[in-house]
Amino acid sequence: MAAGPNPAYGTINWEMIGSWLKLDPADDQAFWALNLMKYHQVAQYADGRQGVSGREADDAYAPFESLTAVGASLVFVGNVTGQPLGDPAWDRIAIVRYPSRAAFIAMQDRPEFKASHEHKEAGMEFTIILACTPAGPGGTDGGPGQLVMVVDQGGTPVATGDGLVATLESEGVIIGDDRTYQRATFLHTDGPVDDLVAAASAAGDAFVVLLDPFIDQLAASVTAPA
Repeated sequence: MAAGPNPAYGTINWEMIGSWLKLDPADDQAFWALNLMKYHQVAQYADGRQGVSGREADDAYAPFESLTAVGASLVFVGNVTGQPLGDPAWDRIAIVRYPSRAAFIAMQDRPEFKASHEHKEAGMEFTIILACTPAGPGGTDGGPGQLVMVVDQGGTPVATGDGLVATLESEGVIIGDDRTYQRATFLHTDGPVDDLVAAASAAGDAFVVLLDPFIDQLAASVTAPA
């Protein structure tokens, strides 16, 4: 999120953020922030600097110090290798586990986070961030076959079988547009994804995304004790 009312790359769901501010600390448990990211081809820095791609700007943003300071952890990052369903076409997917919603809000005020945000503002063309909680324990990280993410608006849940990594139920969109989503499912599959595309698209706007992860601890994060 940004210091101003809305960043250039999406609209903040102030209604949900306002409800978080009213939460009793006893009711404020861990959540997983699912980041769907589309980059500018060339980063749009306010100072006019050139020669930096949107992906490189986002790499420079990397708020690891801020995440550690509020007790959050980066549990998944994967580059998109294909997208048979959904618009826009995403470039990278990341998931952060926060210990609470209060921790997420507190991070926005940290000086080093504010200082690094110029890189995200420059690099990101559009993002959707979903606040999620796991629907049951995870499966297996780093399993065989293609890793697929399905984000849908409801309807018939995606059949996962033994390839399930994790299912995340969406509390709401933290930042994005006027679309809402019910769940995100991560699974490994050896076959075509036609059935996944059909199931996801039946309920409206949805995404089916093929991923090449380089941080892959999602299943472990949803199974580990709180």
